[in-house]
Amino acid sequence: MRSDEEISHLANLMPASGRMYCKIIDRPSQRGVIAADLPKPWQQSRPVFINFDLWQELPRSQRDMLFLRTVCWATTTQLLKLNWRQGAIALGLLGTAVELAQRDVMGVMVGAGLTAWAGYQVWKGTRSSAREIEADEGAIAIAKLRGYDEQAAARALLAAIETVSSIENRVGLDFVELLRCQNLRTIAGLSSVEVPLDLRQP
Repeated sequence: MRSDEEISHLANLMPASGRMYCKIIDRPSQRGVIAADLPKPWQQSRPVFINFDLWQELPRSQRDMLFLRTVCWATTTQLLKLNWRQGAIALGLLGTAVELAQRDVMGVMVGAGLTAWAGYQVWKGTRSSAREIEADEGAIAIAKLRGYDEQAAARALLAAIETVSSIENRVGLDFVELLRCQNLRTIAGLSSVEVPLDLRQP
């Protein structure tokens, strides 16, 4: 596989928002097939790292769906948005600053603790089952605009999740990946069992 030709194909596959923000980077040193870092609020670009030595082991449809899914996650994940978690972080930072000014050690500890807890909740939300399933469904929606049938796209992404686990020599799929697979089976018409609503909510 020629990485420059593949990068050109993937760039054309992306939606307009992806072309604006995502940059495809060949990173042969990484152990995973494809990766994207958690987008920072101050960063404009959303780098998507691909190990093309491993990437070529997947069939075209699986590569397309895996890439679209990663782009969807990278372009729609936000650390800064108005909700109670971000409010708690702001409140914790403000409280910590006030207590520092007053040299109240206990107050500083409480404020810092609140900030750390809220920050963890924000980070966890970016990797929640709801967020991951949303990225899968976003990728399928884009694939439909690129000529894929919805069920075929879901099957390709389902197969890609399982293939990547094997390529990366992992023991098995984690809990969130299993939920994603079940949701994809439902979309693909391979199962009538839907993912419970409480696991689909942020």
